[in-house]
Amino acid sequence: LPSTPWSQNAAGQGPAWANSLFEDNAEFGLGMRLALDAQRDLALMLVGQMRAEIGEALAAALIESPQDNDEQIRLQRERVKQLKLALSTRQSPEAGRLLAVADSLVVRSVWIVGGDGWAYDIGYGGLDHVLASGRNVNILVLDTEVYSNTGGQASKSTQRGAVAKFAAAGKASGKKDLGMIAMAYGNVYVAQVAIGANPVQTVRTFQEAAAWNGPSLIIAYSHCIAHGIDMTTGMSHQRDLVKSGYLTLYHYDPRLGMGGADQPLKLDSRKPTLPLEQVAMKEGRYAMLAQSDPARSKQLMKSAQQDANARWQLYEQMAGVHRAVT
Repeated sequence: LPSTPWSQNAAGQGPAWANSLFEDNAEFGLGMRLALDAQRDLALMLVGQMRAEIGEALAAALIESPQDNDEQIRLQRERVKQLKLALSTRQSPEAGRLLAVADSLVVRSVWIVGGDGWAYDIGYGGLDHVLASGRNVNILVLDTEVYSNTGGQASKSTQRGAVAKFAAAGKASGKKDLGMIAMAYGNVYVAQVAIGANPVQTVRTFQEAAAWNGPSLIIAYSHCIAHGIDMTTGMSHQRDLVKSGYLTLYHYDPRLGMGGADQPLKLDSRKPTLPLEQVAMKEGRYAMLAQSDPARSKQLMKSAQQDANARWQLYEQMAGVHRAVT
């Protein structure tokens, strides 16, 4: 890109980024995580070796202090400043090596961002590999349910009944449940969000995903001009999609399942109250099939409603809302 915008705070701190190839986004992000972890491990080793020169109290604080919230991270940054000041007066090779990696003593959050064409389809093998690695990476999928950047082709995220390139008669198969696949690992934080439907849930899941010391996956529904909607109503339309069961908001927190004390899956949206077809027909990608082939549209919408009902029932069972009676 000719330019990529970013922001920084008053201290000059902000995100660093790099753009990868479409097909290796997940692996590219994992490489960043591995590099940061290697730098951190080297820094911790050097701090341990130089305790006498650094000072026992500062060295212990650098190694042992928690960094679970903004205030704790701020304090660690202050300790790193003290470390750099102490190292600046020493000329040993070890001091130079530690100075080069001292910033890695502050925790860094790695985010891998891409669309559904990458995550569900072309790059899915890499994404699955990264989830299975157990590494502390955060994956954000901006899910438009179509290949938005390349002209609107159907992806494995496209819903049943939607019209798209390569699905001109409406997609016959249902949407791949990427979140359910990720939950099967048991150690992945998984959430599905729609900021227009529930902004509080969206912010909370981002915070929880970043705090989880392991892989996390957030699937963020993203309305798109390819949906054939008035984009100025995108946020309110997201609310209706959730009310119809087209989208289910949830978060799966592995911490809750440890020890069997609680169900890790929590539903963050209520049981659907609107007919799915009523909401879907507000989008051009569904309405155009109703005009060109009403019978097929009716059939696919009926199947899509069955998909939504079955998905809700499954999620309820997993969340422990309904328990089987024997």
